[in-house]
Amino acid sequence: MVRFAHISDVHLGGWKQEPMQELNFQSFQKAMDICMDSRLDFVLIVGDLFDTAYPSIEILKRTFGEFKRLKEAKIPCFIIAGSHDYSVSGKTFLDVLEKAGFCTNVFNPEERGETILLNPTIYRGVAMYGYPGKKSGLEIPELRRVKLQDAPGMFKIFMLHSTLDKAKGTLPVDSIESEILPKADYYALGHLHIDFQYENFIYPGPVFPNNFQELEDLKNGSFYIVDTDSLTSLKKVELKIKDVVSFEITVKDALTATDKIIEELGKKEIEDKIVLLRVNGELKNGKNSDIKFSKIEDFVKSKKAYFLLKNTHGLNAKEVALEIEVGNSENIEEETIKVYSEQNPSDFNSLIPGLINALSLEKQEGEKSEAFKSRVLESSKKILKY
Repeated sequence: MVRFAHISDVHLGGWKQEPMQELNFQSFQKAMDICMDSRLDFVLIVGDLFDTAYPSIEILKRTFGEFKRLKEAKIPCFIIAGSHDYSVSGKTFLDVLEKAGFCTNVFNPEERGETILLNPTIYRGVAMYGYPGKKSGLEIPELRRVKLQDAPGMFKIFMLHSTLDKAKGTLPVDSIESEILPKADYYALGHLHIDFQYENFIYPGPVFPNNFQELEDLKNGSFYIVDTDSLTSLKKVELKIKDVVSFEITVKDALTATDKIIEELGKKEIEDKIVLLRVNGELKNGKNSDIKFSKIEDFVKSKKAYFLLKNTHGLNAKEVALEIEVGNSENIEEETIKVYSEQNPSDFNSLIPGLINALSLEKQEGEKSEAFKSRVLESSKKILKY
């Protein structure tokens, strides 16, 4: 019998706002504390430890400090790369962690004709296999060719950072079929930011929510503690760092919206909490810029909230009906989306405005083309939760 932690999608450095980035790290730190206090036999990190293949020096320093604590507690850590910390060159800072003796990357493949044979990493009678996530789901065709080197009599764990067909829901993305994956006793999955179980296929959810929508849905991060003798009673560990309080406010008049929003915010206790403000509605009077969000932020600070995050994707100015040629219409994009959505109803349609905004990002002065492409792609993936 062994007990281990199944952790995924830490995304250190993912939040650009410093207060939220700090919470992300604190959540990871709390997960490490729990692993050590629980005297686990080992820890699995199933991809996306970092939000990028090249995290900042400050994030690296703090992360190395946590792995050093884990090593001093004599708890080994086994990892694979995810789609965010994966690099086409094959070189990532996960290699530096491994060279420092803080973890072991279990991805150990052999090409045998059309087959990719994965060799196990053995520890305490457990055989661990892994396959990394790659950009744009490029690992999926490869996973269809994977076989596991046999390890007779051992408990087999297959770590993979990818989209499972049984878990993708309505997402219009490629996925790996659970039926064709090689047999294992436990599938430690990462990549989808959901708490999901299908037989012995497990997604533990992210260590900390990675965007506004995830904070609304999940509230906090999580991971699993697994006992190989009792797979039917997995222990989910909630990583509660700050309370989240949500407001969804519909406005019609931009000129009075600021006071209305402040009035609604004043109805709940928000001290030391993450405040999620979703503003929607069709404005009959005024425009979006007439809403004084700086005044709203000042109010939230006066109430000693930890941080305010706002979402105005559902806020639209009233459409003006004009008899003009389509080529001159400034609202052609919105009208096209509206007509398409009416003709093709789908959950995916709600993501279209955000995707268009992500794809409309402009290249910054001095920004390399590869870095710009990566920034656009990562912005789009966050909207898709991919």
